[in-house]
Amino acid sequence: MFDSLRARREAEERVRKEGRLPPGQALTNKFPVLHYGPVPDFNPATWDFRVWGEVEKPVTWTWAEFNELPRTKVVMDIHCVTRWSKFDTEWEGVSVRTLVDEGFIVLKPTARFVIQHAEYGFTTNLPLEVVLQNNFLLATHFNGEPLTPEHGYPLRGVIGYIPGREDIQTPYFWKGAKWLRGLEFTAEDRPGFWERAGYHNRGDVWKEERTQY
Repeated sequence: MFDSLRARREAEERVRKEGRLPPGQALTNKFPVLHYGPVPDFNPATWDFRVWGEVEKPVTWTWAEFNELPRTKVVMDIHCVTRWSKFDTEWEGVSVRTLVDEGFIVLKPTARFVIQHAEYGFTTNLPLEVVLQNNFLLATHFNGEPLTPEHGYPLRGVIGYIPGREDIQTPYFWKGAKWLRGLEFTAEDRPGFWERAGYHNRGDVWKEERTQY
């Protein structure tokens, strides 16, 4: 036990010296499970993913069709608003940037924000410019394995920090919704579930934007 504690402290000091540990955060080697409500069931025969709003043409993909979209892998540090951070995590899924660049999604000039819609009516919001960054992914896999149900299987939004990329915004991990079912592109911002409950609307990890107050 003491060896593992010492190893964790040494790893935490390393990422702190590298400038990768945001203020108020602590390294964890675990992957804590945090969400509101029950874990939903998944039926691949009825599951679909919708894209609508400020787009030239709404799109709906079945689970099989979604898995035929271009795939992307990205290694990121993830930071939870509850103060844990997990480093060098590998995610695989679909990049919204790629979908836009390759014409799977055609945005209207009025698109400025993205609302992630998940099971049970849960939502969270991000500016379009953040969703189009390399550190936002519609993820199906974590560290080479399909997501587990408690971590958002079959699909979740993921947002994190790519080491060395100080040019991109890094919100807290709650800004990627578990059990994701659709993206709504909007002209106006619309706070989601946790934002309406008092969490910060932007949630920048480096500025410790945890709450609105």
